Amino acid sequence: MFSQLQQPPADPILGLSVKFKADSNPNKIDLGPGIYKDEAGNTPVLNCVKIAEDYRIKNESSKAYLGSAGSALYNEKIAQLILGDHQVIRENRVRTVSTPGGTGALRIAAELINRGKPGATIWVSDPTWANHQGVFKAAGLNVKTYPYYDYVNKSLNFDAMIEALKQIPKSDAVLLHACCHNPSGMDLNPQQWQQVAELSKDVGFTPVLDIAYQGFGQGLKVDAFGLRLMADTVEQMIICSSCSKNFGLYRDRIGACSIIGKSVIAADIIAAVMINVVRVNYSMPPAHGAALVETILCSQELTDQWHVELKEMRDRIGGMRQLLVEKLLEKGVTRDFSFIARQNGMFSFLGIDSDQIQHLQDEYSIYVVGSSRISVAGLATSNIDYLTESIAKVL
Repeated sequence: MFSQLQQPPADPILGLSVKFKADSNPNKIDLGPGIYKDEAGNTPVLNCVKIAEDYRIKNESSKAYLGSAGSALYNEKIAQLILGDHQVIRENRVRTVSTPGGTGALRIAAELINRGKPGATIWVSDPTWANHQGVFKAAGLNVKTYPYYDYVNKSLNFDAMIEALKQIPKSDAVLLHACCHNPSGMDLNPQQWQQVAELSKDVGFTPVLDIAYQGFGQGLKVDAFGLRLMADTVEQMIICSSCSKNFGLYRDRIGACSIIGKSVIAADIIAAVMINVVRVNYSMPPAHGAALVETILCSQELTDQWHVELKEMRDRIGGMRQLLVEKLLEKGVTRDFSFIARQNGMFSFLGIDSDQIQHLQDEYSIYVVGSSRISVAGLATSNIDYLTESIAKVL
């Protein structure tokens, strides 16, 4: 049965982590994985999560299934988190299912699109998260790209993006990063979001919003601005969200797939199909992480504590962006890296070439993805001097 299988290509980020772990250099730095790390290099459990977990352990009375959609209260709270007090919620046009992480949400969204139009095309930004194309293709979708990042000028290639979106057939879907674009860190500003939303309405394509880092950019509300504006403008859309980063629940695998229907009846029909997609994929979503998020969002005290802890993570990432730029200047680097301080979220492109990336790895044990994408959350005041000195030497 398996004799014809071929070894698949190694995942570039996971492969980098394997090399990093085998490296004996005490000064080694891993800038590949997309997880938050504190100043000590740890990915801590948030205090609000610990309190919620303790509460659940003491009060949970059953491990019975909750159904394919997961907890109704969790789904309600997630819809409110990403959409706020939006009219689509008041009009009862939103339906949400709990999923195994943001990746699970993307897979459910992809299969839902494929049910609506088998072999449909979804457009993703160039560049985009490395796993987007694989998830969509595995669900039977065709994948095409639209321009997004200008590698030369280290900026958003917005004019080219708009021109490309104008040509997209109305039967296609378009994936948009709601905030903290992965991997570039370049986000649309409010005026640009307005143009994209109006264009989506005029052209008729279906927007798919991926919001994996809400709260890691400019704050929970600001990071959801484009998503909510899109909901103001178009009649239907799909939203894929994750609690991995902003709640620190990586291994608990908790996300959500939400749809906005043109009407209550349309939303009910789409939701029924979405539930069927879930049923034939993993049947029931994991419940533990969802229960923790639900507990936090149902408690004003825990929600307030979460906001404080989330701000601490956001501020640390922003501070490391600024410090990286300052330290490169301090080390005598004349190339302009100021764009890093203007970006949002955990990621940025250094803009160095493959030889320089390999030099950093071989000579200085600094591990960077081949595209030159770095996770800013992997930086700390304890390693920033070593990193910037090493970059200065390879430029």
